[in-house]
Amino acid sequence: MARIGVGGVSLEVTLAGEGEPLLFLHGGDYFAQNQGFLDRLARRWRVLIPRHPGFGGSERPDEFRSVHDLAYLYLDLLDQQRLSDVVLVGSSFGGWIALEMCVRSVERIGRLALIDALGVKFGGREQRDIADIYALPAEEVLRRTFFAPEHASPDYSRLDDAEAASIASDRAATALYGWRPYMHDPGLRPWLHRVRVRTLVIWGQGDGIVSPDYGEKLCRSLPDARFDLIPEAGHYPQIEQPDRVADAIERFARAEVES
Repeated sequence: MARIGVGGVSLEVTLAGEGEPLLFLHGGDYFAQNQGFLDRLARRWRVLIPRHPGFGGSERPDEFRSVHDLAYLYLDLLDQQRLSDVVLVGSSFGGWIALEMCVRSVERIGRLALIDALGVKFGGREQRDIADIYALPAEEVLRRTFFAPEHASPDYSRLDDAEAASIASDRAATALYGWRPYMHDPGLRPWLHRVRVRTLVIWGQGDGIVSPDYGEKLCRSLPDARFDLIPEAGHYPQIEQPDRVADAIERFARAEVES
């Protein structure tokens, strides 16, 4: 664990592995459950895993209230660390941040992997693209989130007070950044053509938060993207199928290098 200051923001960042840089942007929940997937990535890349401001031990300045703030922050992080040809991987809420980064600049980004990303509105005004996790019963949220919730969902009764408090603060921060409008940026879709970097769109086949159909629409909206459906996985396929998702990203990166 390290502390990196970026423009006055103190970020809690985990660094793992050796090799070319990979920046992983986490989703709004279940952060600790990404560990097996991140360990796999660290066999191939030097992985940087920041906690977003307001999450974990990263401070949130009062003026940080939108995903745009996070996007500019991480672009500054790449500049400050002088990283280039970065593999950018974003899961769920982190995928939304990654898209916002890429419509602004791909100067330091070599390739992009989106895992069940949020952030874009495809349906009409009265259509819900993204399940409202704050309105649904907790059991329904788990059923929609995981293909096999009985195996993948955490046992909250076994968490200590510090872990429980961390999860609560992460959920509060997610709501702050993504509440109005709910988990999307109305201005993002028209600018997706600016994501001028080869992209892998990964989706859990059983995702009940944002459906695979949404993922396919996102894929078609990007200039150079392909879609990879992960069986026996829900909204966080890297948690339920860490090897399959890590292998897919590695194949994608290798193909990019060889082409």
